Amino acid sequence: MAGSQTQVNKSHKTRFASKGSRHVHRTSLQVKNKIAKPERCGSKGSRKDRIHMKKMVRDQKRAAVLKEKRASSGSSSLPRVIVLFGLSASVNPNALARDILMMLSADNSEPTSTTVASSVYKIRTTVLVAPHGDLLSCMEMAKVADLIAFVASGSYLEDGVSSSNHIDSFGRQCLSVFRAMGLPSTVVLVRDLPMDLKKKHDLKKLCVSSLASEFPDDCKFFPADTKDELHKFMWLFKEQRLSVPHWRSHRPYLWAQEVDLVADDGEPGKCSLLMSGYVRAHNFSINQLVHVSGAGDFQLCKIDILKDPFLINERKDKNAMDADDVQGLQIVQSLLPDPSKQEPLIMENVPDPLSGEQTWPTEEEMADADSINKRKMLKKKTVPRGTSDYQAAWIVEDSDGEHSGTEEDETDGMVLDDEEDDQDRDHSDIDDDQDDEHLTKEQIEAEIQKIKDAHAEDEEFPDEVDTPVDVPARKRFARYRGLKSFRTSTWDPKESLPPEYARIFAFDNFMRTQKHVLSKLSDMDNGSIDECVAVGSYVRLHIKQVPVDAASKLLELSKSLPLVACGLLQHESKMSVLHFGIRKHDSYDNPIKAKEELLFHVGFRQFIARPVFSSNNINSDKHKMEKFLHPGRFSVASVYGPISFPPLPLIAMKIRQGEAPSIAAIGSLRKADPDRIILKRIILTGYPQRVSKLKAAVRFMFHNPEDVRWFKPVDVWTKCGRRGRVKEPVGTHGAMKCVFNGILQQHDTVCMSLYKRVYPRWPEQRFPLGS
Repeated sequence: MAGSQTQVNKSHKTRFASKGSRHVHRTSLQVKNKIAKPERCGSKGSRKDRIHMKKMVRDQKRAAVLKEKRASSGSSSLPRVIVLFGLSASVNPNALARDILMMLSADNSEPTSTTVASSVYKIRTTVLVAPHGDLLSCMEMAKVADLIAFVASGSYLEDGVSSSNHIDSFGRQCLSVFRAMGLPSTVVLVRDLPMDLKKKHDLKKLCVSSLASEFPDDCKFFPADTKDELHKFMWLFKEQRLSVPHWRSHRPYLWAQEVDLVADDGEPGKCSLLMSGYVRAHNFSINQLVHVSGAGDFQLCKIDILKDPFLINERKDKNAMDADDVQGLQIVQSLLPDPSKQEPLIMENVPDPLSGEQTWPTEEEMADADSINKRKMLKKKTVPRGTSDYQAAWIVEDSDGEHSGTEEDETDGMVLDDEEDDQDRDHSDIDDDQDDEHLTKEQIEAEIQKIKDAHAEDEEFPDEVDTPVDVPARKRFARYRGLKSFRTSTWDPKESLPPEYARIFAFDNFMRTQKHVLSKLSDMDNGSIDECVAVGSYVRLHIKQVPVDAASKLLELSKSLPLVACGLLQHESKMSVLHFGIRKHDSYDNPIKAKEELLFHVGFRQFIARPVFSSNNINSDKHKMEKFLHPGRFSVASVYGPISFPPLPLIAMKIRQGEAPSIAAIGSLRKADPDRIILKRIILTGYPQRVSKLKAAVRFMFHNPEDVRWFKPVDVWTKCGRRGRVKEPVGTHGAMKCVFNGILQQHDTVCMSLYKRVYPRWPEQRFPLGS
């Protein structure tokens, strides 16, 4: 042979070869090189590059973990907040808090503050005790907690009592609320265990087996009776990597350890609220807005960076520390806002009534106006004797009991009736404008019973409405319209909007705006010293133009629960339409009807809202309104509220006069979208009078032939699954002839669906502590 040749076998033909690979032999060599799949790493040093890339990722993760560990366990780290929560009323967490604070103090003396800087453990700790039975205080403490230590008692198991007594009803309610808000790191401290080691070990195992299902899988159980057991817990707590809910890491916040107010001489009724504490989560900018829990959104006029009052310093003299306490905290630096960069405090849009299109009246409108003026002039007016025509023109008549105006005016007044008047004619709607403060106990109980009856009727006969006999249906239901298909029929979201929509704001693209706003957090963390305060600094916020009444209430509340000043992101002070995924809480028995006043806890923010509930249709841009929030299923609650960016948890509370607040519903924020269409459906029902195969005479849906002709274009359907249309009226009492797509049964019910768009109600009071 002239030379050796390498044998090349034909490649195997697979069933799943692509069309390009089957015809690659028909192309030229240059085209083959272009369409061939490139290698994963085409360069010669690809393996070294991969190894280098993996090493860089490992180094970055190691540096991030090391930075977090130094920030959480160093001498300048933030005080870790431990909240002690008793699972039952018989547990005494106050004694446990005193033991922990005494152990952390240098000389084991009685604690004078809830925050202690321990030179032994090289850690700063704040210990709070959640008061059993006070739901609001427990919620606010759980929002700022780095670690929730649930305290259980082992005496139940020792006495032979059922293990279900470890947690009472209030403890279970708070546990469900904590889960809805997002649990931080958790532990369970078991108290009242016997001294015998074997018996103690057995009782601890029984306690773990009975309580493990109530807590996360990584939750650990510690005995907490002796000093050695608490010592072991504190060393593990120091080295533990704590986790916080995701929503808490998106905004800077300050838990106020000291609250004070300074009167504003320039503006009566206003004052400056002073809140001192540590900056957490992110750097705090002097130019951003803040939300004070329960009081509202405000601007900052100054931030004072103070000397840290809880330093870990073994050589610090006690007399020097006492001198600092007497003289007050030293101001290290003060920041003032930049008017050109400060976020404006804009809550509502100011509508311009002259911004619309101006048109001249038509000749018909001018003729109608002249005729109305002539009728007013010809109308006889009762005046005192001796009064001239000029004097009579200035006398205003009392026309409350008279019917002035034409029939068309009365018709327009009925069509443009208020939405609540429209709903009050329905069987299932109850007037909710009554003030609970002016009602007796018997009247309040009667109103609650009416709501319960309406709730039961709505579950049994949803959306069914009786046509009134004395009012024509075309006037009574003038706002409603029929839809050929609820899913595919079009509905303009900008059509006939209420006046409240002129006061709110909307986004062109909510998701894009959210990404843009959240990206500014990194810029704030890298901001200059003259604009931002670093995380871990002890500062005093000067919040300006706070109402004196609200500031006085905050000063009183600060003695029992933590007050939080949360930094707001861009646009978060403006009003819009928010949508929450919501579910009724298991512990709340009373019905929750639409547009009922509720207190919304959304993250650190609190505001009052009157939501409208609706279903969530995935394949449609229209959503059906629900008159009540039914238990056991999720709904969407739409409210007028300040803009917020998800993720944020929702706790909806019902507050009645003279009663403790109760948890009504839980959920989470979805988005802000004023264009979400919520339709209220009503069903008019009729009954077959005579049936002839596909045709039937239906009565009692309407009461006059004009209404039948008015609603003739709307399709009808039956409860047994037939669909049809109205053909013509029969007689003079509102009966009509209908044609169906199948044989109609005599016992069937004929229905007609009508829809109108509904909106949430504007709250009369925006914040719970506002006037």
